[in-house]
Amino acid sequence: MNENLFASFIAPTILGLPAAVLIILFPPLLIPTSKYLINNRLITTQQWLIKLTSKQMMTMHNTKGRTWSLMLVSLIIFIATTNLLGLLPHSFTPTTQLSMNLAMAIPLWAGAVIMGFRSKIKNALAHFLPQGTPTPLIPMLVIIETISLLIQPMALAVRLTANITAGHLLMRLIGSATLAMSTINLPSTLIIFTILILLTILEIAVALIQAYVFTLLVSLYLHDNT
Repeated sequence: MNENLFASFIAPTILGLPAAVLIILFPPLLIPTSKYLINNRLITTQQWLIKLTSKQMMTMHNTKGRTWSLMLVSLIIFIATTNLLGLLPHSFTPTTQLSMNLAMAIPLWAGAVIMGFRSKIKNALAHFLPQGTPTPLIPMLVIIETISLLIQPMALAVRLTANITAGHLLMRLIGSATLAMSTINLPSTLIIFTILILLTILEIAVALIQAYVFTLLVSLYLHDNT
């Protein structure tokens, strides 16, 4: 019970070298591919889910925005598989690292904003000053809108980091309590273990939902700038 609760969030090393890169590259290897003309049920289900997700995110976009469809689908698959693999015992979840999430959020946000300034600079600048704003409030509103724009990638990264980290910590605490109570009171242990199972199911849902929310917000930023 005295072990460090945050030990599982420390980036692992192999012979003193960081192993985070290998862990990040591992999830794509789990995506099945087919070399045959007729797909099996797993490949068919996977393709159906990808088409459903991409259709839901790309419906609101114009032709220029739909060029990002492959990137957004790859992003949601990567985040979802990484989050799910992090639920395995003694595993490391890269999405619990704020630096990792910022490395995903900042380039995507910057690409969408730069595209907006290149293609529709008038509309992009109009977001900084809503129509009908009183003259004395113009400097303050420009500053507020600028800050709200610059904070978008930070909000993306912090949201994903906080949700995944909180779930892992709660599972760690309840798991430790189950192990400690197993030698004291068996009925209480069964109750806590049932709560742990329900929490695990909830965390699986959270892992998928957070991947979808992250990608959807990037898609909305893209829609506002195309």
